Amino acid sequence: MTIQGIVQGVGFRPFVYRLAVDAGLTGWVRNTPSGVFLEVQGAEEQLNSFLADLSKKTPPLAVISSIASAEIPTVKESAFLILKSGGGENSIQIAPDGDVCPDCLGELFDPSDRRYRYPFINCTNCGPRYTIITGVPYDRPFTTMASFPLCPQCRAEYENPLDRRFHAQPVACPVCGPRLELLDAGGRAVAADPLETAISLLREGKILAIKGLGGYHLAVDACNAEAVRELRTRKKRDEKPFAIMSSDLAEVAGYAEFDQTEQRLLEGVEKPIVLLRKRPGNRIAPLVAPANGYFGVMLPSTPLHHLLLKDTFHALVMTSGNLSDEPIAYRDEDARERLQGIADYYLIHDRGIHTRTDDSVIRVFQGNTIFLRRSRGYVPRAIVLPSSQKSVLAVGAELKGAVCLTRTDQAFLSQHIGDLRNDAVLRSLEETVAHLEQILAIRPDVVAHDLHPDYLSTVYAQGLEDLPRIPVQHHHAHLASCMAENRLEGETIGVIFDGTGYGSDGTIWGGEFLVGGYQSFRRWGHFRQVPMPGGDAAVREPFRMAFAYLHAAFGAGLYDLPLPFLDEIPAEHRKLFLSMVERRINSPLTSSCGRLFDAAAALVGLRNRVSYEGQAAIELEALAEESETCHVYPFDIHQEGEGTTIDFGPLFRALVRESAEGRERAALARAFHNTLAAASAAVCDSIRKETGLERVVLSGGVFQNKLLTEGILSLLTAEGFQVYLQRLAPPNDGGLALGQAIIAGRSI
Repeated sequence: MTIQGIVQGVGFRPFVYRLAVDAGLTGWVRNTPSGVFLEVQGAEEQLNSFLADLSKKTPPLAVISSIASAEIPTVKESAFLILKSGGGENSIQIAPDGDVCPDCLGELFDPSDRRYRYPFINCTNCGPRYTIITGVPYDRPFTTMASFPLCPQCRAEYENPLDRRFHAQPVACPVCGPRLELLDAGGRAVAADPLETAISLLREGKILAIKGLGGYHLAVDACNAEAVRELRTRKKRDEKPFAIMSSDLAEVAGYAEFDQTEQRLLEGVEKPIVLLRKRPGNRIAPLVAPANGYFGVMLPSTPLHHLLLKDTFHALVMTSGNLSDEPIAYRDEDARERLQGIADYYLIHDRGIHTRTDDSVIRVFQGNTIFLRRSRGYVPRAIVLPSSQKSVLAVGAELKGAVCLTRTDQAFLSQHIGDLRNDAVLRSLEETVAHLEQILAIRPDVVAHDLHPDYLSTVYAQGLEDLPRIPVQHHHAHLASCMAENRLEGETIGVIFDGTGYGSDGTIWGGEFLVGGYQSFRRWGHFRQVPMPGGDAAVREPFRMAFAYLHAAFGAGLYDLPLPFLDEIPAEHRKLFLSMVERRINSPLTSSCGRLFDAAAALVGLRNRVSYEGQAAIELEALAEESETCHVYPFDIHQEGEGTTIDFGPLFRALVRESAEGRERAALARAFHNTLAAASAAVCDSIRKETGLERVVLSGGVFQNKLLTEGILSLLTAEGFQVYLQRLAPPNDGGLALGQAIIAGRSI
């Protein structure tokens, strides 16, 4: 048998050994570059039992992608052995980092165990993997544990096939392993127990930088309003929600609601941040997630986190250790330098982090996951493509950067890198590419990038002079990303809604209806284009987009409308704003759905300015969830040449009228969502009538909006469409590289 997948470094060989010995079978098992290879023989009944358990009882961190088997002649054997690694074609898959397993957690809090309260306890079923690997094969010398020689007791465990620490590369204990240290703001060691002192400092309201699996978190007591306020001030993060961590589900239940799917995600080995609806009257400081109906919640993902939270805090804020727009700090000296002025103390250790990796973020939709950020715990787990292709490196776009490498029919999407708007994030992208190419032994044949000429990812791709380059249109990549993870072939209808994407015509797209597949696409329809007054300023100030949409609906007469947001435009600037949109002065055209949301949020009086990407849309959705109205506003669909245009002028005229009549803002926001869903379904229906296509893929950052996604899905399903969402890769630009990769792979 040859078993492929994540089957190395996760205790798979000793698992096979124990199964075989328990079943009374003989043979051998070994690692090869292509997976785990084994020969086994015995009575038919025992063999059948062995084969069944092999698939059903895999170790917690193992993922089997394929099992190939063949019958061979029996030989004389008396035992089952674990052999040294053999040769073969390389198709290595590396395990993601995993949470503390129940066995290690029991030992962590067992006073009689030699690893009692040891912050780096782990075994083959848990612990760091991807973040500590420096090279291949995955052996201790090629991890950041190389500088920690095993003591005799750990060595005995490491070499015993019946021990769950057999070949656990990060294995350690207080005698031979990493150690904690507490530093003050000046970098001086604090002469006290690091853990207990850190807990006391957090209770006092201090801000601590805590070294985790993939980088540093900034932590404060989530129930201490003043500490949370101070963290916002120092981190320069005005309103974007902070993630919080609690010791267990009982604590979480005190401030958030969760269903069975959300519980499963919270307790899974990946330990992502899961968006949970706030429970009324909770004790969490309001500034943790202001103007938001959800908390981003996670349970402990390392032994250190368990030790910090056990019987101590209701919840800790655990936000990325960085300033806004910077990558998360992960090297010790860099962290002390970059977090100076933010952290009062640093809780560090001497186990190195080789690969920077942020926390994953997930939202649950109709019992399934929507990745907002796919990172720690899931990377570098492969996504299976519909077919094999040549190796491609795809470098994504600008926002929510992630890269993708392909090998045969597997796509390896990287961890979240960040928004590529400065050299620090670009360097992180370069490091990520180099590391993935090394540990996966992939040498790409081609590089794919976004059409936008000024993105740093495009500039990076252009600098790879030894590789052919394939530019990919932004929304085509979204279409292909959703198709690829659903393993679709042929043509589909693509409803692609996001904030910004460089269009084939040089304008800013974002409210798109495409027809196509991997090889090509047609822009069948789009939202009516409107100017963005001030260009990028319109992204930061949604009232500008409201002005543009109202000008499209009312012309210069918009200043006579009784709308508070118009007060944002001083009298002396009103003619200037009119000139900007009428004469297209610093006002590029856009069909963006994200900008449509911004306009609606400003018009209903919700938000005129934002402090983080998507804020207006997030708050508009939260407001809409307070209403259950089924009301739908009017909209127009026009045929212009060979394309379809959706005109939301009637929607905005209705919003203005009902706002003036004093209708509740929540009802206005809900009706806006209903209208967008109805318009989308109407366009898909018109496409089906002309093409016969009934498969629809939904992708783009707007489909992080649970309410809108549910509305469109319900309408399309009721009309007999087959609708596909993204579950394995984010619908936002974090999943874009997957689409780029398969488009490029199909073109060479």
